[in-house]
Amino acid sequence: MKNPLYDTLFAPHRDENKAFIHDPITGYSLSYKDFIANSSKMAAALQEAGLKPGDCLATQVGKSVASLNLYAACIQAGVVYLPLNTGYTANELDYFVGDSEAKLLVADPEKSAELNNVTTKHGAQLLTLSSDGTHGTLIDAVSACTSSCEPVERNADDLAAFLYTSGTTGRSKGAMLTQNNLLSNSETLVSLWQFSPNDILLHALPVFHTHGLFVALNVILRAQASLILESGFNVDRMLERLPHATTLMGVPTFYTRLLSDERFNKTLTKNMRLFVSGSAPLLAETHREFEARTGHRILERYGMTETNMNTSNPYHGDRRAGTVGMALPGVELKVTDVQTGELVPNGEIGVLEVRGPNVFKGYWNMPEKTAEELRDNGFFITGDLATIDEDGYVTIVGRNKDLIISGGYNIYPKEIEDVLNDQPGVLESAVIGVPHKDFGETAVGVLVATESRIDLDAIQSAIEEKLARFKHPKKLVVVNELPRNTMGKVQKNVLRDEYRHLFT
Repeated sequence: MKNPLYDTLFAPHRDENKAFIHDPITGYSLSYKDFIANSSKMAAALQEAGLKPGDCLATQVGKSVASLNLYAACIQAGVVYLPLNTGYTANELDYFVGDSEAKLLVADPEKSAELNNVTTKHGAQLLTLSSDGTHGTLIDAVSACTSSCEPVERNADDLAAFLYTSGTTGRSKGAMLTQNNLLSNSETLVSLWQFSPNDILLHALPVFHTHGLFVALNVILRAQASLILESGFNVDRMLERLPHATTLMGVPTFYTRLLSDERFNKTLTKNMRLFVSGSAPLLAETHREFEARTGHRILERYGMTETNMNTSNPYHGDRRAGTVGMALPGVELKVTDVQTGELVPNGEIGVLEVRGPNVFKGYWNMPEKTAEELRDNGFFITGDLATIDEDGYVTIVGRNKDLIISGGYNIYPKEIEDVLNDQPGVLESAVIGVPHKDFGETAVGVLVATESRIDLDAIQSAIEEKLARFKHPKKLVVVNELPRNTMGKVQKNVLRDEYRHLFT
């Protein structure tokens, strides 16, 4: 192929009048043909701005049709696409633009004054795009563009995108994703999750992250299906559009918010065939309540910035609550000892490693870090603690950095969290390790209450019944909510910082 990603995801649809994006409530519709034509014109504008194949384009813009055009334009022009969280400050953007060596930054017009200094400092250009995608200097450049863009020749191993890790420990790392990394994953998921041209995905995820961009969008393009594009998650709008969709990809908070609304029921979901959840653990209680309310069982899967998707519960078969399913076709998994790297027996906890066409090329400008986490044999050390049972189902226990070593004993936070989450009055919990003068560190349970009162003494008694003494949290703390990032993951580093002086 001349340009594998473009030739597979976009070229087949160039003359299709079928709706790529459609809003059943407002009547807005955009055909594949028009979307690709607009993207092609944007690609030409990028070329006129001086971007060449292999150059990096960083973008921090709201979710809109134009932002999807920009992604497609980069693929067509052979430009490496770097989407950045819309919540990042100018100071954070300074690092990302400088580290990635981006030649162009596309950002919201309202931020142009403060970002001019960033782009000038790093010798990059700045173009703007409004949050709704209707105006900005990028749109002006596209309107003024008189040239055309033929798909630029790229190889399967050429870089297609950078995604920066969240950077909770140390500075963020730029994961280099190739054309084949993205393409192999989309083709596998289309087959595994049985997507077809008849599907309509209700898309409410952000598009600066693997889940919303490389899973949701690429799967729809590969399947020649359609999108209902939502700028974000709004319960009223979601409930209004659900009857017109067939699939939804979300994070756990999507599903808990839907369940909190009494209007959410079987009637609204009767046309749906698949609900997918990822990016953060889904409570078993949410699984049960969702199935009881709708008759649907949520499908959990597991992926990472560096690997896209690795595992999935089956489309047909047992979707086991609390697990993230089995390895995707073509993906190899193993669980190894944290210290030695040797295989551990099925059912025992260790570090999950993954190998396959989905695994990234390495960290940008960080050869030492790449060597630490990407073995010579191609296995990537995920840093996630997990078990694999005899049927191949993977259970994520936590992050290696979240492991608590108290008095020489290993404590896995999820084991305690599972007990806490089952207690009356507990909505959810997070267990963290904090410094302790006698034990080195010890466990602290941070709880969010339901509307009912939490009986901490009763919870402590339940813990004592179910868990060995060394696993007992030295303190239980009740908070209004747990700190989360934009994808719904609990930020335990924030909690550790907040409570690190409890026992010192």
